[in-house]
Amino acid sequence: MIRVLFLPFLQISSGHHHVADGMIESLSGKNGLFDCEKIDILSYRFGKIEALVSSIYLKWIHHFPRLYSWIYRKSVYENEMDHNRYRMYEHLFLLSMEKLIEEKKPHLIICTHALPSYLLNQLKRRKKLTIPVINVYTDYFINHIWGVDEIDYHFVPNIESLDYLKDRGIESERIFVTGVPIHPKLKEQKKETKEQNQYTVLISGGNLGVGDIKSFIQKLHPTDDIHYRVLCGQNKNLFQFITEMKDPMIIPLSYISSKEEMNQLYHEADAIITKPGGVTISECLFKRIPIFVYHALPGQEEINLCYLKKQGLVFQLENWNSQSNLEEQILSILLCEQHQNSLNEQLNAYHQHLSRHDISVLIKKILTTHRI
Repeated sequence: MIRVLFLPFLQISSGHHHVADGMIESLSGKNGLFDCEKIDILSYRFGKIEALVSSIYLKWIHHFPRLYSWIYRKSVYENEMDHNRYRMYEHLFLLSMEKLIEEKKPHLIICTHALPSYLLNQLKRRKKLTIPVINVYTDYFINHIWGVDEIDYHFVPNIESLDYLKDRGIESERIFVTGVPIHPKLKEQKKETKEQNQYTVLISGGNLGVGDIKSFIQKLHPTDDIHYRVLCGQNKNLFQFITEMKDPMIIPLSYISSKEEMNQLYHEADAIITKPGGVTISECLFKRIPIFVYHALPGQEEINLCYLKKQGLVFQLENWNSQSNLEEQILSILLCEQHQNSLNEQLNAYHQHLSRHDISVLIKKILTTHRI
């Protein structure tokens, strides 16, 4: 039995957890070969304080988005220096990380968040860790907190990230362009044909209760051309808000735990309106669903959006708050053959760089290399 330890960060529902859960699902079906466990180092170190930290983090983004964006860019995105040190993180977590590894005795560690990766990179630099470590990046860029030099393997989202790591001196044999990994049950590509007398559009991005999704929905003014399905997740306030609108063309959907059900919703969708979070975007890129971005949270999502727009992979709905014809703007893109042809060209260019191997196959190859 091969023990694999997954390290996201915080307990809030985020891309770090979704990616880890999908990889665990993929590995768990391999004839009982893998014993996977997912642990948040903050909860492991401080227990219930994690819930307080998560709450403060979300409120900070919601109430002071510009401040968060500025601090994020200055601290972990701009002005890169070799061997950045984040001594506060080391002081708070490094001994706990050593204790966790000694307790769990994993054969392989997979980081889906930058902070655990940074800590493990420090342990490897100090010759205190020989267990192979994989970084799995969940955004479309690599921030400076991620441990890089001493990490054994890197599963990167795009060819630009591969080039970035190679410029840092990482051998290409240690880098795999996987895209942001998605759950294996969302990889079914079958799509039912239907009469195109009405579009079905998913709306996502309200699960954490931050952002402008309520204002956006109020601006839609649906006609009979588009039927909207809003993924509310665990945001009960959003679900109630849409229910009370009593608009037959805007249907709220509560938390969906079934990946098969989510997969079917994707198959029925002609487009999605969302924020540029790494996992949702990756799922839609895989499904080749046209993506409209209505809002980006400060920090990671803003940087993701810049990349996605530059690559022509998303359509941004700009200045929607001051428009009265938002649905016309959406239809003008869905009905435009030139827009759709351009999108297909960009999607083809994006997909041609991705590894053809399943994540589990790559991990088995890595374990064979290390003779585990």
